[in-house]
Amino acid sequence: MRRKIVAVLIFGLGGIAILLALGNWQLKRLVWKEGVIAEIEARLSADPVPLPALPDPVGDKYMRVTVTGQYGPGEVHVLSAAQPWGPGYRIIAPFVTDTGRHILIDRGYVPQPAKDTPRDAPAATVTGALLWPDEMDSFTPDPDLGANIWFARDPEGLAAQLGTEPVMIVTEANPGDWPKAMPISVKIKNDHLGYAVTWFGLAAVWAVMTVVVLLRLRRSGAI
Repeated sequence: MRRKIVAVLIFGLGGIAILLALGNWQLKRLVWKEGVIAEIEARLSADPVPLPALPDPVGDKYMRVTVTGQYGPGEVHVLSAAQPWGPGYRIIAPFVTDTGRHILIDRGYVPQPAKDTPRDAPAATVTGALLWPDEMDSFTPDPDLGANIWFARDPEGLAAQLGTEPVMIVTEANPGDWPKAMPISVKIKNDHLGYAVTWFGLAAVWAVMTVVVLLRLRRSGAI
């Protein structure tokens, strides 16, 4: 009988320890995720600076910058959606800065009927955030070049298509009705607190179940 008791205690205490460890791990992940979100929010609220000479896809992501220059000919349409208009496209256009650099500008969203509507390519001062979108995966279809429809913002592919550096600025504002600027906002999933509560709750349930089993063994005379 004592072997049963020992087995119950090992199983019960071991399970509780594992569940508590998982809960604590999620709390650490929560602190890390909140730090990431706070850093991004700080970058997006900082004053804009000139475009770095060699932007770093990691260190300069979400940096607010300002460039002055002229939109170039051509644009790429990336399948997207926006409330309340529904399905449409992001307009990615080439931009030549006043220092002669060729970069990408995400001008914002247009609804499907406006996909091929001619758009002005004015001289402009563009303020927005640097972004290297992580939208490509093994399931992303190849772009339909004939219809000029892309399924992800791929800076390398877009740059090759439009003859620019693989540097993209997501504009914060646009004159006129379309495209509608879609500035970057913090949309990072942060469910770690909920996960932590779940693991701690399971630890509590596990503890109760362990006590219940021990009480049953006691009533049966095993203790």
